[in-house]
Amino acid sequence: MPQASQELIIRPLAGPHELGLFRGLSYLLDPELAEDLSSGRRRPGWMWVALRGEHVVARLAWWSRDGSAPLLLDVFDVDDALPAPEREEAGLRLVETATASVVPAGVPRPEYGRYVPSDWREDPAVRESVESRIRVMERSGARMLVERLRLEWRAGTPVPPDTGRLRFRAVAGREDLLTLMTSVMEGTLDAHGRADLASGLSAREAAEKHYDEELAGYTTPREWWRIAELPDGDPVGFVIPARNDYNPIIAYIGVLPGRRGHGYADDLLAEGTRTLAGQDGVERIRASTDLGNVPMARAFARLGYVNFQRSFDMVWG
Repeated sequence: MPQASQELIIRPLAGPHELGLFRGLSYLLDPELAEDLSSGRRRPGWMWVALRGEHVVARLAWWSRDGSAPLLLDVFDVDDALPAPEREEAGLRLVETATASVVPAGVPRPEYGRYVPSDWREDPAVRESVESRIRVMERSGARMLVERLRLEWRAGTPVPPDTGRLRFRAVAGREDLLTLMTSVMEGTLDAHGRADLASGLSAREAAEKHYDEELAGYTTPREWWRIAELPDGDPVGFVIPARNDYNPIIAYIGVLPGRRGHGYADDLLAEGTRTLAGQDGVERIRASTDLGNVPMARAFARLGYVNFQRSFDMVWG
């Protein structure tokens, strides 16, 4: 254990060759770091450490889809072997120093996301580890936005056949989907959507933000995106199956306000799952839903998705 009297050095990695140093602390994203660096999703200048001597006391890293600017702070670790006041003070200094260097003045800080065990509150040691990181972020001005269930469909899990009560068609274009996404914002249980509306964005603006910042970035076929209609042609909702940089995913499911409460989320989820499960070599499909979105969580459970993890998002401002 390092001596607290040693000077705390805070700096970014000098290059990919220091990845071993960065791994002085560990987190489940570690196996992806090398590929993220080589692909440009991360940069050494976005990966920072707080050192006492050669010991990593704390570390953090930002991630980006295309490497143009940090999109998400998704790695933040402190040495849990240290007393809480020492590790949290070092963590706070790291967060503030690195952010001041990496995030331009006047630009909103990227949100902080963390994966945690599904039962993280039940193990005192795990709970303290998670809450220690939350306290550091709160001291830096962040607030908790949402806790989410992370879900997984595994190959071999039965997928129900199409019930025939809806008909599915491909999305005709950006406007076709945005019209439905705008309607879905009414009464949404999604914390990010609710936050966008609370910030003053209109439903249309919130839908455009979601489309442009997330959906437009998926490179998998747009033919996978499906709109569900009743036999008379009236729209019910949509499902966006896709693949991100790591897994096949159900990126978004939306049911129009007037069609909620009839179990259509099950039909949409089944259609999206069938689309992805039918691709070669798919062993799992990932998805997530807010802890407070109980109807969607139940739909995933009915289709055999397993809650293998949780996550939380924190935001500034």
